[in-house]
Amino acid sequence: MKTLFRARRLAGLAAAVLLVAAPAGARAQEFINILTGGTSGVYYPMGVALSKIYGEKIPNVRPTVQATKASVENLVLLQQGRGEIAFTLGDSLDAAWKGDEEAGFKAPLKKLRGISAIYPNYVQIVASKESGIKTLADLKGKRLSVGAPKSGTELNARAILAAAGLSYKDLGKVEYLPFAESVELMKNRQLDATLQSAGLGVASLRDLATSVEINVVEVPKAVIDKAGAPFVSATIPADTYTGQTAAVNTAAVVNYLVTHEGVKEDLVYQMTKNIFENLGDLAASHAAGKEIKLDKALEGMPVPLHPGAARYFKEKGLKVGS
Repeated sequence: MKTLFRARRLAGLAAAVLLVAAPAGARAQEFINILTGGTSGVYYPMGVALSKIYGEKIPNVRPTVQATKASVENLVLLQQGRGEIAFTLGDSLDAAWKGDEEAGFKAPLKKLRGISAIYPNYVQIVASKESGIKTLADLKGKRLSVGAPKSGTELNARAILAAAGLSYKDLGKVEYLPFAESVELMKNRQLDATLQSAGLGVASLRDLATSVEINVVEVPKAVIDKAGAPFVSATIPADTYTGQTAAVNTAAVVNYLVTHEGVKEDLVYQMTKNIFENLGDLAASHAAGKEIKLDKALEGMPVPLHPGAARYFKEKGLKVGS
C-alpha cells in the first residue's frame, strides 16, 4: 500500500514538474471573442475571416466568432468585458458613448475603445415589385421589416424614415427581424419591403433578388441631408442585385471595429496590424472588405482610440490625436 502511495506521489510530482517546465506561451493562451451579427449579414463572414487570420498570425491566441444581434448588443457585451473585438455601425457607437437611452443604452459605455473605421454600410430598402413601392412615400400603409430591435439597422430605419417625414405609425405593419428572416417573409408575400443596413451585395438581398422581382428604393440626397451626420450620400451601383438595372442613391454610414479598455495593448496592436496586413483575405470573405483602407482608418472615430491601435497607426505614419 505504501509502495502504491509513493508511486502515485512521484507521478503527481512528475506532472507538476512538466507543467512548470512547459513553455509559458503554451499556457498563456489569450482568447479573442469576435462579436459580429446575424449569419446572413456582412459582419459574420468577415468575423470568420478575422478569426482565421488571428489564429494563424498571432501566437498563443484562441479566436472565436459569436453571432449576435449586431451593433447595440455587441457594444453592450464589450462594455461587460464579454468580447475582445466587435463590429458596429458608427451611429450606434456614437450613441453608446453618449448613453442614448432611445438607442438602447441606459448609461454611457465609457470602456469602449476604437480600433479602426472599416467599410460603409449602405441603407438598402428593397421592395417586392408587386408591392408597387418605388419611393419612400410609397411605404405608407405597407409592411416593412426594419431589422432586429435596437440594432444598428433599426436605428438607421428610424432616422431615415423620420427625415422622410414618416414614422412607424405610418406603416401598415412593422416587423423587427434580422436579415434572413425578413427575406423569407418577403418570399412568402408576408412583407412588402425590407430595410437592411449592410455592405453592398449582402447575401440576404442577393438571395431575395434571385427569388422575387424587386425594386431598390431611392433615399434622395435631400432626405440624407435632413438626417444629418453620420449619414452621407452614396450610390448602390447598377446590377448589385439581380434585376436592379439602374444605380440608386441611398444613405451610407461608416462601420467600425472596436474593443474595450481592458484588452492588453499588445494584443490590440496585433489585432489591428493583422487587419491591414491581410486585407486580401477580408475582401475574399465579402466584397465589402475591398473598401477597408488604411488612410481612412481614423475617419470620424466617435470614441477614444485604444493605445494598441494608436501604436500601429503611428508606425504607419497616420496622424493620431493625443
